[in-house]
Amino acid sequence: MKMKLLDKITGTIISGVVIAIVIAQGTDLSGANAANSLIIWIHVLAGVLWIGLLYYFNFVQVPSVAEANADESGPGPAAISKYVAPRALLWFRWAALLTWISGAAFLLHNGNLGDAFELGMRTGNSYATTIGIGAWMGTIMLFNVWILIWPNQKKVLGIVDATPEEKAKGARIAFLASRTNTMLSIPMLMSMVGAGHGFFM
Repeated sequence: MKMKLLDKITGTIISGVVIAIVIAQGTDLSGANAANSLIIWIHVLAGVLWIGLLYYFNFVQVPSVAEANADESGPGPAAISKYVAPRALLWFRWAALLTWISGAAFLLHNGNLGDAFELGMRTGNSYATTIGIGAWMGTIMLFNVWILIWPNQKKVLGIVDATPEEKAKGARIAFLASRTNTMLSIPMLMSMVGAGHGFFM
């Protein structure tokens, strides 16, 4: 029997969600714990998608396009620029937003939102300090995605009209913002995971 359910990404995602719900039904979650678990689940799923695409861009796509541009006898980077990059950027920017919103929702739900963004300075809460560092880095990264990367990538990919000079400048800005996000993702992930497991601060 063919696994037609897995032929499309929507079927794959729905299947994964159903399996997760079945597993969750077997656990003892109620009230605040259930809400916490749901918010964190959404946060982690969106975060994996966001950072996974960030790493794809930096570790795979950017070097591949550079190689394609340098290969005079090759197919060129048009396939990536026309078909892959716009779709990847769509998932990338919305995953970034959902990651940030769900993270903020988790902190708000647990009464730590203000304390985290104050880095625990007012209360001396080490959890708020650790998670707050991650939250601030995530906020900077979200800003970079929506204010620097996406508007400039629209110019580079020809989604909006731009002169060759504007495209070149846009490519450099988007590149540096993406590299900044890759750099920040390393301590951000350390802070996020560390806060949940009682490490680092």
